[in-house]
Amino acid sequence: MATTPRPSLPHRALVLFSGGQDSTTCLAWALSRYEKVETIGFDYGQRHAIELKVRPALLEKMRGFSNDWNNRLGEDHMVDLSLIGQISDTALTRDVAISMQENGLPNTFVPGRNLLFMTVAATVAYRRGLDVLVGGMCETDFSGYPDCRDDTMKALQVALNLGMATHLKVETPLMWIDKAATWRLSEELGGKALVDLIRSDTHTCYLGERGALHDWGYGCGKCPACELRARGYQQYAQTA
Repeated sequence: MATTPRPSLPHRALVLFSGGQDSTTCLAWALSRYEKVETIGFDYGQRHAIELKVRPALLEKMRGFSNDWNNRLGEDHMVDLSLIGQISDTALTRDVAISMQENGLPNTFVPGRNLLFMTVAATVAYRRGLDVLVGGMCETDFSGYPDCRDDTMKALQVALNLGMATHLKVETPLMWIDKAATWRLSEELGGKALVDLIRSDTHTCYLGERGALHDWGYGCGKCPACELRARGYQQYAQTA
């Protein structure tokens, strides 16, 4: 069962929900705070498109944690952003080996991805009357992507509100915590049941591997996303 939620703020949130560990934790975080929560996902031709297939069942299981979460969780929006896959050349949109680039970034970095995600999400939020955007960006324990940094999100919040004459708030609850703390946060929000759901039902692996179920979840165990997730789970398990 989910823990007793904090009193709801008079806000309505749109969560960027990929079907991965971070976005599922962010969804639980939003459901514990806001009176209405909707979700949005993006099909951008990602190599690990399996994440899109796990989303519907995940959303249904999140509803089952409490009556409050069920009542607060509203519509899911799936947006076709295949344009990103057409114009980018990365290890997340092409069948190439994961490696470091000359600019110091891994080739799993998809330029402009989060910028476009947030812009599209803001457009949907405008239409739906939602005033908070929630994303799983983090610069404490991540692969060095510049569009995951706090400065980027703050600047984007300003630009979106200036360009749309809105008062949207961009929330990034994972920004300053590592992956071990992300596992702990999920336990605080939904108990061991949510930790188990994230282990078995979410998808993070860049290669789309869902063979054996490890103690930290499904994945190849070698890509940057799996390494971060596995290391965080091991650190979490040592203190749980």
